[in-house]
Amino acid sequence: MPTALGRTLRFLQDRWIARGIRWPFQQRPPSSLPSRRIQTTALPPASEIGGKTYRTDSWTNVPLSVLALIPRRLHTRPSHPISLTRELIESHFPPPTYAYYNDLSPVVTVAENFDSLGFPADHPGRNRSDTYYLNQDTVLRTHTSAHEAEIFRRNASEGYTISADVYRRDAIDRSHYPVFHQMEGSRMWDRRKVSGGDVAKAVWDDLSKMPKHNLQVEDPNPTVHSERNPLQADYHSVEEVEAIAAHLKRSLEGVVVELFSKAKQAAAAAPNIPEASTEEPLRVRWVEAYFPFTSPSWELEVFWQGDWLEVLGCGVTKQNLLINAGVPDQLGWAFGLGLERVAMILFSIPDIRLFWSRDKRFLSQFTDTQNINRFRSFSKHPASYKDASFWLRSTSSAAGGGLRTNAQDFHENDIMEIVREVGGDLVEDVRLSDEFQHPTSGRKSLCYRITYRSLERTLTNKETNELHEKVKEDLVQKLGVEMR
Repeated sequence: MPTALGRTLRFLQDRWIARGIRWPFQQRPPSSLPSRRIQTTALPPASEIGGKTYRTDSWTNVPLSVLALIPRRLHTRPSHPISLTRELIESHFPPPTYAYYNDLSPVVTVAENFDSLGFPADHPGRNRSDTYYLNQDTVLRTHTSAHEAEIFRRNASEGYTISADVYRRDAIDRSHYPVFHQMEGSRMWDRRKVSGGDVAKAVWDDLSKMPKHNLQVEDPNPTVHSERNPLQADYHSVEEVEAIAAHLKRSLEGVVVELFSKAKQAAAAAPNIPEASTEEPLRVRWVEAYFPFTSPSWELEVFWQGDWLEVLGCGVTKQNLLINAGVPDQLGWAFGLGLERVAMILFSIPDIRLFWSRDKRFLSQFTDTQNINRFRSFSKHPASYKDASFWLRSTSSAAGGGLRTNAQDFHENDIMEIVREVGGDLVEDVRLSDEFQHPTSGRKSLCYRITYRSLERTLTNKETNELHEKVKEDLVQKLGVEMR
């Protein structure tokens, strides 16, 4: 199921989050108002993805640049750091107990992406400001959990992992990209199949067969708390949840031990890394959390290079999800994480754009899961900073005339889409640097600082000036703003 490296825009009620990496249920705060959405590049009447044709309509907001990334499937490309990270995690969830789902189509229905998980009709995650719509009924999945109900319904194995590319309209910075990768996993026990219907005993028996570790674990809170981390009392006993939580935590602690042990080994082998940072003992802690689809719930944090990092979210699966999927006798746990987040730590990769690079100087640095290397920078090119300042139209006719976008329907992701379509991976960062409201007219002015920097070469002034002029032209044409 279930992301600061940079500024993170968060959804209201969902917190599968670990500093800049988006979990499957992360949603925008309620201030993210619905707005008139832009389409930065005209789409044909239909789009073909994976051999299937999808009609476009007034809801369509997927730019061609995002459609072009769908076939890349970084999580399945041999020797790619995203794929290597997936393989390392998968190795802790072996078949036949766990089935692997790495080839699921990114195109899902609105019902699969939202309705099957209980998203209310007015949930901000459904807005076109946040989600890429192929048409009114079809989206590019925003989380791996879009496939969850179907996999529960299949009931083909006791556990599973899903790894997939997911898509969201989002900020532009070194830790955000419109396409990223998530991994989730689940383990279930069936009351009808365990001996005597005793799920707690069955779970403890399974736990006794799992490898142990000598990790320093801080876990000071009780497994359940009536207010902070409640039991699903209508469905689960305390004994069942105690056993499930212990199995869940041991499973994920084992993952963390391997990932961060390899990261420490890679750091120790790299030059110019302080010895103290590689010799400190690995420490983890469990923190109570709230997620809409698990209860009780936790986040797992790791003390890494002097700071606590949130790595993943997890918990006891909400029983209503299993009931709705037609498997009411099952109960168990689920977790989710962002593969980019983990890979950036594991391989010391500083910029999310690098994952999409085809440059052999990047790709040749990674080989297999037995030889984890820290990324070695092959170039450092200068940045070019440009400002885009503009007025939004006020609601009064005297303030802005016939311009199309006003302060009430403006959404920051519209800016991001325009800049991304013009500059692509030549844009490193876009952030609001100033805002002002005129005391008399009420007009609102915004200024965005855009950082242009190539990962592979030095951009000329002529190039960045041309890109920036095109950005300003598109802001006026597509958002109806007035440049200052």
